[in-house]
Amino acid sequence: MKTFYSSTFIKKEELQEEGITYPIKLEYYKIINEDEIMKGEKARFGIKVVKTEYREKPRVEEKEITYLSNDEKRIEEILDTFKRNEVTPISVEEIIYDFWKSMIFI
Repeated sequence: MKTFYSSTFIKKEELQEEGITYPIKLEYYKIINEDEIMKGEKARFGIKVVKTEYREKPRVEEKEITYLSNDEKRIEEILDTFKRNEVTPISVEEIIYDFWKSMIFI
């Protein structure tokens, strides 16, 4: 099950600096793996990031990591960090890897 966590629009000034003239929305979701709950096991959580570019025809890009942690609070901290830093789907895996490397993600 995926639950909406938060969303943000990339700041207009940042888009203009890159020559982008259309709005871009980022959405962040917490994934709750119900199959683990049904088995009576500790739930496993994941994340999903969706980027929507509002051009003539909207373009959507997304990245999902289903099993990331058993710690729901840690997932929410990651999602807060993603929103604060306007993380897009293309960089999700790299940033998660950096969390692991720096031992922030335990």
